Amino acid sequence: MINKRIFLKTVAAAAMATAGMGAALAADITGAGASFPYPIYGKWAEAYKKETNVGLNYQSIGSSGGIRQIKAKTVAFGATDAPVSGEDLDKDGMVQFPAIIGGTVPVINLEGFKPGELRVTGPVLADIFLGTVAKWNDPKLAALNPGKTLPDQAITVVHRSDGSGTTFNFTDYLTAVSKDWADKVGKGAAVKWPAASSVGGKGNEGVAANVSRVKGSIGYVEYAYTKKNNMPYLQLQNKDGKYVNPDDKTFAAAAAGVDWFSVPGMGVSMVNAKGADSWPISTASFILMYKQPTDKAQSAEVLKFFDWSFKSGKQMAADLDYVALPDSLTNEIRSKVWGQIEK
Repeated sequence: MINKRIFLKTVAAAAMATAGMGAALAADITGAGASFPYPIYGKWAEAYKKETNVGLNYQSIGSSGGIRQIKAKTVAFGATDAPVSGEDLDKDGMVQFPAIIGGTVPVINLEGFKPGELRVTGPVLADIFLGTVAKWNDPKLAALNPGKTLPDQAITVVHRSDGSGTTFNFTDYLTAVSKDWADKVGKGAAVKWPAASSVGGKGNEGVAANVSRVKGSIGYVEYAYTKKNNMPYLQLQNKDGKYVNPDDKTFAAAAAGVDWFSVPGMGVSMVNAKGADSWPISTASFILMYKQPTDKAQSAEVLKFFDWSFKSGKQMAADLDYVALPDSLTNEIRSKVWGQIEK
């Protein structure tokens, strides 16, 4: 049996491995940051290398790490799921644009339950992560799942131990749907997790591994990790009061009404979006680059990679249940955002 803990990292690492020798090495692209888009960047990178002989060396170190790396100018691009403010972008001389859309999913390790078989509302999900709903047979969960036999089993919360855009978006959602969460914890790339029984994991990979390991646990990961690790997840009630499952269609529904240029740096929050089919914890993952890059050749290679990915990577994104950006948006990104980058 494949070790689930290392499955994604192995696949993506193989896809992103550089040649290690020869002329192509100098052209290989360097990037670091969010683990949320790591699977799709790996898939794109594998196909792009076959076509162009240019590799991608991407470090999945979390959004906070990606921001640190690009600020230190040790990589050609940073990746973050927690968008940087327009003010900070201007201060650092950077641009930001979305590269892919996906969804954060509450995953569980509860014997006898299939993916989507248990339902939860946003406020009850917040109560679980607050630790006030501490057992699976709590009356609040039982009321949402009539006819289901819920075990008298303690809930262990699994959260990110590193600074994370996935955490930012998850806590952004909990803040939007729960006043208790907003008052006691709030949103951020790193927060103080209040549940008495909790375990940290590094990256989406670490959270997925810990949820798979700890009986009775609940965590939150990008949907690609849910699929690859065959993890049960909770069906979630959206803003319109409908219970929905996570997939590319419900992520796309959440993104349908987004006005990307309404916020400086395109950093629009998609959580708790309106729409009967919308997945309530949908999000974009963003790329950070300098307007005046130190290495213009590397910067140009980054743009070529994402240009190719936008044009040729849509089906690959769909295969992993991400949502590719529409052509109308990528055309605007090319003109309005990439046009600011010195060539």
